[in-house]
Amino acid sequence: MDYRSAGVDLAKAEEAVSAIKGIAASTHTGRVLSPIGGFGALYDIAGLANHPVLVSTTDGVGTKIELARAAKRWHGLGFDLVAMCVDDLVCTGAKPLFFLDYIAVGKNDPDVIAAVVAGIADALRPTGASLVGGEIAEHPGVMEEEQIDLAGFAVGVMEKGRGLGPERVREGDVIVAVPSPNLRSNGFSLVRAIYRDLIESVAAETASGADQDLFDSLVEPSVIYTPSLLPVVERGLVAAAAHITGGGIIGNLSRVIPDGLAAVIDARCWRWPAVFERIATDGGVSLEEMRSTFNLGVGMALAIHPKDAEEVATLLPGSFAIGSVELETGGRRAFWS
Repeated sequence: MDYRSAGVDLAKAEEAVSAIKGIAASTHTGRVLSPIGGFGALYDIAGLANHPVLVSTTDGVGTKIELARAAKRWHGLGFDLVAMCVDDLVCTGAKPLFFLDYIAVGKNDPDVIAAVVAGIADALRPTGASLVGGEIAEHPGVMEEEQIDLAGFAVGVMEKGRGLGPERVREGDVIVAVPSPNLRSNGFSLVRAIYRDLIESVAAETASGADQDLFDSLVEPSVIYTPSLLPVVERGLVAAAAHITGGGIIGNLSRVIPDGLAAVIDARCWRWPAVFERIATDGGVSLEEMRSTFNLGVGMALAIHPKDAEEVATLLPGSFAIGSVELETGGRRAFWS
């Protein structure tokens, strides 16, 4: 017996690493002090702030990967992975510095790895963050040969005392939505249960045109908000920001509202993008379940002081008010009106 007969191909692993070294290096700035392939990544933070505070986040893509696998669309997963991590960073007020990935596969396919990493690199460039390292793990007998799983890790920096959060939120603040045209990377276990036959037909290349269009709207890569939000944050125009991921609008907004206050969301302020209406209809999904599972067209929710609302609207075209911060009366930090 040898490692290859057990299912791990070290030559393919080396080929995959060679394929992605140049991709990763293309995201590097002068602050990256080490090449890809070492035991750790070195990054120079000198001069980034008077009193720098490092902020770290980690996340994955979830079972959206299974839709990407059915269609063999690997590049977009990079955008989903980066979005889930760096858009958490910006909610603290931090600017992304660098990113690492962890890629687990059933069988090492260098072309697939390269496509995923190229997506990560393409997603990172507008954020200013560098891809400084990662890990590729082959798991034969544990994962199917074409199966893949991803995790991402982002580190950012902010000036001490300049962060966003509940301590900056006040009664009367406006809740501003930054729109999302799609599901981004949340709720896909429910999606897969509703559209099992559709996903199988895409994998078999037998989907009709209409079914393919629906699938495309489901698997569309995530919008990344960090590049557009950072200038607004750096101008001091945002009190708090909630990245609308698992748990929906209410679940995530509750995390940035202080004791004694509540974010009251008016559902009449916008109409859901068509893909969410389709999911609710096709799956017989209740309003309560839709609200607690999906972003419903709101990718970010910002608490903005009223005096700053007009400037924020100018800087974030397409954003719109969905509610306000009021005195808490029922023990909830966020709720639908």
